[in-house]
Amino acid sequence: MRSTTRAVPWIFVITATVSFLHLAGTESLAQETKATIISSKVLCKEPGHYIGWPTVAKTLGGELLAVFSGDRDEHVCPWGKTEMVRSGDGGKTWSKPVTVNNTPLDDRDAGIIVTSGGTMLVSWFTSLAFDDPRYIKHYPADVTKTWRRHADKLGPEIRSEWLGCWVRRSLDGGNKWGDFIRVPVNAPHGPIELDDGRLLYVGKTLWAENKTLQVLESRDEGVTWRKLGEIKVAPGESIGHYHELHAVETLDGKLVVLIRYNPPERENNIMRQTESTDGGKTWSTPHPTGIWGYPPHLIRLADGRVVVVYGHRRKPFSERACVSYDNCKTWDVEHPIELKSAENTDLGYPASVEMDDGSIFTVYYQPDKTGEKTCLMGTHWKLEK
Repeated sequence: MRSTTRAVPWIFVITATVSFLHLAGTESLAQETKATIISSKVLCKEPGHYIGWPTVAKTLGGELLAVFSGDRDEHVCPWGKTEMVRSGDGGKTWSKPVTVNNTPLDDRDAGIIVTSGGTMLVSWFTSLAFDDPRYIKHYPADVTKTWRRHADKLGPEIRSEWLGCWVRRSLDGGNKWGDFIRVPVNAPHGPIELDDGRLLYVGKTLWAENKTLQVLESRDEGVTWRKLGEIKVAPGESIGHYHELHAVETLDGKLVVLIRYNPPERENNIMRQTESTDGGKTWSTPHPTGIWGYPPHLIRLADGRVVVVYGHRRKPFSERACVSYDNCKTWDVEHPIELKSAENTDLGYPASVEMDDGSIFTVYYQPDKTGEKTCLMGTHWKLEK
């Protein structure tokens, strides 16, 4: 059994200010906005092991929860499990990690929400990539040898039983977790709760022969799900280039989804956007946002502004944010906010939550120091009005 009880070091950064001008549509009135980086720090480090693809949520009592795939050998390996850490002091200190899921396969891309009724819902997907020669060729033979031994123990019944996309619920604050609930889609940060109490899950059918982008809804806090709609790709584009969706509900009741767009030409990695004005049944044709990076995580702030955070995997490597002031009609793509710089492309999947004081806490993964494997990190920051 691997131990995941490691010390969590603090890292502070000097407070920085980012200023920019935003032109609301074609109006001539310019609005000056400042984003202040309060602090950046390591939330969880598992020395010698790899952490990836986190999400953050806030409980009704104000506790922060971060989930991720941890205790891994590498970006691809058999050992990934869904782990969770907590903070009861606004992100200043964090607990040691506890395991939520540890299936026989690789548990990846953990999402979490806390509903208005207090239910915690974790989402993730399982993978057999560690048994695929296309992936294992990139890692040392002495490491992949143990992967093969594990794969050899997995019969067709176990593979069929556990390969898929999942959600799981807790009604007691995360102490106990309920049944494994299979769902047809996955997206890294999972579903969202709408103002009317429904849960909306917009994702891609990972393991289906014919891939689709589906919109699911749940009216019982994640126990059951039904297909509500489907997002079609834009003419001339391929669904093979559409990945990792996330949704937000704007103040005017519109549903907006941003999509990782990943064609072979990296300069074209511009996120796509689609909207629904009928509660998620029908969706507009996806269109470019102008935001280079991936994947998206969206939140609507209390004042109505919408913030998307994403990884920027080209120089300068960084975790970034972009703001919309008009219910996602436009984005201030000319002035992205750098939340944390990074030294290479193994970074990202940031997710945010608004704090009670209006500041924002964003979690992500990247190496803390040169030569180390990735860890869970967080940045506390604030958008000024």
